[in-house]
Amino acid sequence: MINTHEIHHRQSMRLKVYDYSQAGAYFITLCTQNRECLFGEINNGNIVLTDAGKMIQMVWNGIPQHYCGFCVHENIVMPNHFHGIIEIVGAGPCACPDNINGQKLKNGQPQGVAPTLSDIMNRFKTMTTKKYSDGVKQSGWMPYSSKLWQRNYYEHIIRNEDELNKIREYIQGNPLNWDSDRNNPLCKINPPAQVGANNYSPFTLQPYD
Repeated sequence: MINTHEIHHRQSMRLKVYDYSQAGAYFITLCTQNRECLFGEINNGNIVLTDAGKMIQMVWNGIPQHYCGFCVHENIVMPNHFHGIIEIVGAGPCACPDNINGQKLKNGQPQGVAPTLSDIMNRFKTMTTKKYSDGVKQSGWMPYSSKLWQRNYYEHIIRNEDELNKIREYIQGNPLNWDSDRNNPLCKINPPAQVGANNYSPFTLQPYD
């Protein structure tokens, strides 16, 4: 069972006083820049991933191999965005990239420094961007415009089991609800978000980058 952390719902992008390296579960959403559909298409309510989409899935599932103390749970790659649940179980420092800002790391992580959620998401975006760029050059993947991902990402602290179950259901039902998804450029039910505009939380409709 996921160890959820009780905390008030935040309105800003990050809680300034919250320690994002402590144990807890989080709902994560990332969108491609300009909501370009690069990762697959919806067919009869199912997501059919491109090789790029399969790569996104692979990198996400590989997070625990690089960061002990982190577990990944329910997730889905959509044509132009990604939803996932990630859990910090509080095991302390472990591996990550060989250096951060030029600082040489031992076993991948500065000793005594526990990685935060932001560390993991930055690595995920960096790794997927690098692999996607390689795919464009080597395998003819569809090029992205200025960058693969939007600058920021949406994160929601999962506060209890009921909320966890609702988020799981939301993730699982995402392909079936693609026609009414605000991230769908062809959405005709809900007003589609404008290119370059904020994304929206599926629960609060609070804007996020």
